[in-house]
Amino acid sequence: MHIIDTHCDALLKLQVAKRNELFSGKPLRFLDGAELDTNFLRLQQGGVRVQFFAVFVHPELPDNEKWQHCLEQVDLFYSEVLGQPLVKHIRNWEDIDTLGLDEIGAVLTLEGADAFGNDLMKLRHLYRLGVLSLGLTWNFANLCADGVGEPRGGGLTMLGKQVVELNNEHHVFTDVSHLSRAAFWEVMELADYPIASHSNARKLCDHPRNLDDEQIEAMFLRNGLIDVVFCPEFINPASQQATIEDLLRHIDHLCGLGGERHIGLGSDFDGVSAHVTGLEDASAYPNLIEALQKRYSEAQVEGFAFRNFLAHRPGIGTTYSKT
Repeated sequence: MHIIDTHCDALLKLQVAKRNELFSGKPLRFLDGAELDTNFLRLQQGGVRVQFFAVFVHPELPDNEKWQHCLEQVDLFYSEVLGQPLVKHIRNWEDIDTLGLDEIGAVLTLEGADAFGNDLMKLRHLYRLGVLSLGLTWNFANLCADGVGEPRGGGLTMLGKQVVELNNEHHVFTDVSHLSRAAFWEVMELADYPIASHSNARKLCDHPRNLDDEQIEAMFLRNGLIDVVFCPEFINPASQQATIEDLLRHIDHLCGLGGERHIGLGSDFDGVSAHVTGLEDASAYPNLIEALQKRYSEAQVEGFAFRNFLAHRPGIGTTYSKT
């Protein structure tokens, strides 16, 4: 069964390894690097059809270094990820439909607007390079919005609202997974293409990175996607351990709120320090599919795995009318 996974942090791992290579002499290859949960071979083994690759620039980096770090990760996306003959760059959402039988689609995304600061020329350049999903923040505040870890809990700035409008114009997802509550609700008013690329249900795990029932229902009303994340800390309260059964409880809860056609998968592979038992890397996706098939119909499982995403792609699926 095909898998569409809307979040991983392989590019950051590749960048760190590249910067350290001069001192350690140990290169990290996307093809088969054991340190990568989402290396090419593991994506193949897991049946991943489309993998989203996030560019993440840590907010604590000096401002004058952030754009360089961003470009380094984009360069690795082009050289390492797209350097594999069977990996195809998804530059437009329709490209998914033209993937060959053995090809894997690669989507470039941005996790946090820190990379471009207040320079919308840089943002437009990222669109040209292929960014198709953009989260305004990581956990902290920046020039666009407050994240879930910012104590004041502010919403979008004027710049943040401009970025959402630009996302709409370019058929780019606006990702709510790291936003403060206030920023989330403002995105709901503005975004044509909302997505929670890697979030779970706060009702089951009271972590600020998860969405509460009111937010979840709002996402469904706006025709948004919520892609469950495999980080144990976001699955079980105050725990670094979780099973596939624990993860399925979040899918059950989302379905109970009317989200059967709005649920997807956003592993956060390569961005987590602990793994769900049985989901240690992308090659283990068949374990999740097998567990889902014991609980849901084949059509429902295909929906969670890939069809729900295909139906809600920007410019493909139905958008919410604000009129």
